Amino acid sequence: MTAPLLPRQATAPDEGGTPPPTAEDRKHVVRRRWITATIILLLVGVPAGYLAVSAQQSREAGRDKAAKVGAVHVRPSWPSKVQRSVYEVPIPITAWSVGFLETNNWHTSRLYTQFTVKEKDLEAFLTAVGTSRAQLTPGAAGEAFSAHDVKAAGWKWNPGTTLYATTIEQPDPRPTRDIAVDFSGPNPRVYAVSTATP
Repeated sequence: MTAPLLPRQATAPDEGGTPPPTAEDRKHVVRRRWITATIILLLVGVPAGYLAVSAQQSREAGRDKAAKVGAVHVRPSWPSKVQRSVYEVPIPITAWSVGFLETNNWHTSRLYTQFTVKEKDLEAFLTAVGTSRAQLTPGAAGEAFSAHDVKAAGWKWNPGTTLYATTIEQPDPRPTRDIAVDFSGPNPRVYAVSTATP
């Protein structure tokens, strides 16, 4: 019977096998530490910078949202395309002095808009909403809209102002639109309240 073969043992370090590790020279130590520090800085700094930028953008968006939500009267600005589409108020792109206010509650959502247009653009607007100038009926400013809507929008007219108004009713969930036009100035001034009931 032959003796089993055993694996060969490595020689002890002091017997002259592998040489002992040499000490790194100073230049390599400094270089390695700089690389390590740079990597750590990038791993920590880049996400921290991203978080800071995101937080700032979020704060700004929150302020903008709060300004929109906190508005208590029609303010000078264009409603978004989505708002104009949902409430079916196609404000002509040539309009100026545009203002709007959107209010929402559990029962109804309203978009109050006002803008000034040229005569030809008024005709195009009235056609787009499904009415015409012939369907506008004259009346006192207070008769065109409910007292609630006038107060919410912050609209004020001179005493004796005549508004030419109409109401375009549609089945739910499409909005009902009250539209009034003031012809007392050099250009028609349009006021509209679009009410949607979900």
